[in-house]
Amino acid sequence: MLPQDADLVVRLQDGDEAAFVTVVRAWSPAMLRVARGHVRTHASAEEVVQEAWLAVVRGLNGFQGRASLRGWVLTIVANIARRRGRAEARIMTLEHELAVDPSRFRGEDDPWPGHWRDEAAPIEWGPEPALLSAEFRAVLETALAALPARQRSVVELRDVHGLDAEEVCTLLDLSPANQRVLLHRGRSRLRSALEAVIA
Repeated sequence: MLPQDADLVVRLQDGDEAAFVTVVRAWSPAMLRVARGHVRTHASAEEVVQEAWLAVVRGLNGFQGRASLRGWVLTIVANIARRRGRAEARIMTLEHELAVDPSRFRGEDDPWPGHWRDEAAPIEWGPEPALLSAEFRAVLETALAALPARQRSVVELRDVHGLDAEEVCTLLDLSPANQRVLLHRGRSRLRSALEAVIA
């Protein structure tokens, strides 16, 4: 068990309300993303998170520290969400849309087929004030919300909550290849939306 987990577990087991409030606030967004990757609606994902917190409280005395406390909690969420997803009879499939509009690439008759067209190549971003603007953040939030659920879950867990690829694969029941495809497609769609602001 990690040293910081040991202290937190003791505080939670002792009923330290401040510790519980802290972890609920800190971990619930990631828990919601994990749940959303398995169930059909946001409301269903919220119910999964509530059920998971109850399971955490009931199971805390049995926590053995083989994983981090946060990892243990996220695994509980994933298990509950998978069960609920199956009960909802939702079949989850990879989205098959193209990550980048094919018209941005040179055609077969070009000396460099498949390469970016000059006018359609990705824009190189630097530390510009536009990247920090409220408009930029609003476009990013809108584009993120518009991603298909599986892409959004992977992008948020990787890029917002900082989970590694292996954790995301485990939590969302994805193969490494599927995780990479969903992450690439999600990031590509976000980049396309943001290019319009930077251009």
